[in-house]
Amino acid sequence: MAAISMRNIVKRYGDGYQAVDNVSLDIADGEFVILVGPSGCGKSTLLRMIVGLEDITSGDMLIGGERVNQKAPRDRNLAMVFQNYALYPHLSVYENIAFPLRLKKVPDAEVKERVTEAANLLQLTEHLDRKPAHLSGGQRQRVAMGRAIVRQADAFLFDEPLSNLDAKLRGQMRTEIARMQKQLGTTTVYVTHDQTEAMTLGDRIAVLRRGVLQQVGSARQLYEEPANLFVAGFIGSPPMNFVPGRVHDGRIETPFGEVDATGERLSKVGDRDLVILGLRPEHFEDVRLVPADKRARGRTFTAEVDVTEWLGHELYAYVPYESPPEVTKQLEELERELDSEQMRTQLVVALDASSRIRSGAPAELWFDPERMHVFDAASGENLTRDPDRVFETDEPAAAEIPVPRHSAEEQTKS
Repeated sequence: MAAISMRNIVKRYGDGYQAVDNVSLDIADGEFVILVGPSGCGKSTLLRMIVGLEDITSGDMLIGGERVNQKAPRDRNLAMVFQNYALYPHLSVYENIAFPLRLKKVPDAEVKERVTEAANLLQLTEHLDRKPAHLSGGQRQRVAMGRAIVRQADAFLFDEPLSNLDAKLRGQMRTEIARMQKQLGTTTVYVTHDQTEAMTLGDRIAVLRRGVLQQVGSARQLYEEPANLFVAGFIGSPPMNFVPGRVHDGRIETPFGEVDATGERLSKVGDRDLVILGLRPEHFEDVRLVPADKRARGRTFTAEVDVTEWLGHELYAYVPYESPPEVTKQLEELERELDSEQMRTQLVVALDASSRIRSGAPAELWFDPERMHVFDAASGENLTRDPDRVFETDEPAAAEIPVPRHSAEEQTKS
């Protein structure tokens, strides 16, 4: 096993396109780090530079403390698992897993021992004599993982390994990958565009946008203390609501009334003529379901509900509003980049399933202003973020960080 350190990594192609822009990131020995972001953000390019499949324009790549910029992939002792499995159809599962060992002319006895261990770990023992064509997608991906395991590499690199699987198999494979990494304790770098994979798998998540590293932290840190509009819009589903606001004399004006800005979180913003306010859908409640003592600590407002969706475990309500052109333009760009749901003209509210709020009728809603984020309207910077905040645990409760209600195929595109 080995730590991976990236120092000011830049990747610029011959036509001048800069795919990775000055990325610095330290991955500890045994750590599981996710590289995440929309299509074209540079995450796969960065992974390929770690393994040596892409040349580094400038900067230093260190593996186990050794600079490897000029080392060929075969000399870096890394194991990579691809999206398309890359199995040999004419070989059995056993021989597919054993293939890298055969290339190194490892003795048969040791080959058998390593393949057997990997097969036991991945529950492939009964399939060792079968050919890839007779396996399911999940089984094929496990064979690809087994081939990586037997190499006893310093680090595992995963390039969107679950993209070809259906939603149910993805869930199963996520669990298996997490279990395998914990058992082996091998340094792992995992690339995905799926935020569900990112938030449920890694020790830390690195969010990239147009080749630039936006924020690195645990799932809880990114969810509760996003660095900017981009991270806030990418993490969480449905995405965070963004509405225009104004801060003046200790008050914040919103499309749904004024709130007090004297609390610990909001007081540091200061007077501003235009800000973007961030409110997560799950932080709203039907006022009729809020206990009286809790209701007094928050803000109640009445809004006309356009559409509702009852999903059994939750009720989604959509509330239209208007934004000034400055905010609309920025949110339109964010929507396109994230291939996301509409952010600029409607408030999405996630309520308890017992709520009786209905479409086409006014509704009384409640939220806690201290959970609201305030973003600079020009730069997108989170003005209320506390980068030094210490969390009791980095394993969020399901109610606090919801799993997306749509499948990964509907939510994002590769």
